[in-house]
Amino acid sequence: MAMDFTSRTQNETNDSAKPRIVLTPDSYKGSLSAKEVARAMSDGIRRVLPNAEIIELPIADGGEGTIDALLSAGGAEYRVPVRSARGSDASARIAILPDGTGVVEIAEIVGITDRENMAVPLGERTTLGVGDAILALLDKGIHRIYVGLGGSSTSDAGAGMLVALGARLTDSNGDVVEPLPNKLNRVEHVDVSGLDPRLKLTEIILLCDVDNPLTGPNGAAAIFGAQKGGTPEQLASIDDAVSGYAILLERSIGISAAQKHGAGAAGGLGFAFLLLQASSKNGASVVLDAQHFDKALCGADWHLTGEGRSDLQSIRGKAPSIAAMLAANAGVPSTLISGSIDPDAMHELAHRFAGCFSITPGPVSLEVAIQNAASFITNTMEQVTRLRVAGHYQISSA
Repeated sequence: MAMDFTSRTQNETNDSAKPRIVLTPDSYKGSLSAKEVARAMSDGIRRVLPNAEIIELPIADGGEGTIDALLSAGGAEYRVPVRSARGSDASARIAILPDGTGVVEIAEIVGITDRENMAVPLGERTTLGVGDAILALLDKGIHRIYVGLGGSSTSDAGAGMLVALGARLTDSNGDVVEPLPNKLNRVEHVDVSGLDPRLKLTEIILLCDVDNPLTGPNGAAAIFGAQKGGTPEQLASIDDAVSGYAILLERSIGISAAQKHGAGAAGGLGFAFLLLQASSKNGASVVLDAQHFDKALCGADWHLTGEGRSDLQSIRGKAPSIAAMLAANAGVPSTLISGSIDPDAMHELAHRFAGCFSITPGPVSLEVAIQNAASFITNTMEQVTRLRVAGHYQISSA
């Protein structure tokens, strides 16, 4: 759809002649929420097009901001007690959508942006709190749950979650083993008879864009462990321990899942959920559908999206790419506004977006970029809008 408002008839009202612009940014991890990014983008657009109709739809793909994105279409949130990644008492948000679907966001409980928990060695982090959140929803009578799997700081193959839900890990002497990555190599028996029976009556849907297996060179520890603070030696040890534990767990439940797509998501939480018969959906698609993105695109002239960093992974099911694909199907051009863009990915990204822009004004440190992200977005958005206007609009001085 060409961005030319001069083609509108004189019979149209002033309101209908306003440019209609849809914003669907993801969060800039460690810096701004998706909602804050959308507001900064709007501020930049309004410097050039003060009367534009701007629709802000902050999105997520299962990671940070998933609860907020889904609640933007209605529902209620609750704060419940959970255990943090370090096993200490904490609290986290869960949500219940208008249709009765519950929502658990892993980043809310054991998120990689939580500096206090990230200070604990990777081998000592647990997902007990994820099980706590699932139980809280079951206690509220929920039998359908979305689980956003992105942004975890853990790598325990979901052992903590299963223990919180009633599983029992023991060693060769019958003593209980804590569900921690650096202790899973002691597990000799996994008893799942105590799992909460309500789980069998509950549909669990994983919101995820990761297709890695649980272990091996493309597994959870090998691919994602370094960004969680693990050293090569620690990650090799965790991978070995998880491999042995997974065999025992699969035998106990009678299902094989370690090599399935998505088993390595969220440090192996995907594996544990797959053993609970969970299904998977693209997180961004679920969020955009809940927000009625298709309706927002009706009559739209321009779509903008973005994320903290765009690279080749961005076109493999990430939220901005999914949004751009849907916008293209509706005939609306999309522009990408991200914190940084991998130069090696620019060629591939150009096939999906009508322009890709990084917000950094020049060589700056990561700290400076994070601190000034909002103003950088606004300034970049102003210049991108001026460029768009110069190329496609004839707008009166009024």
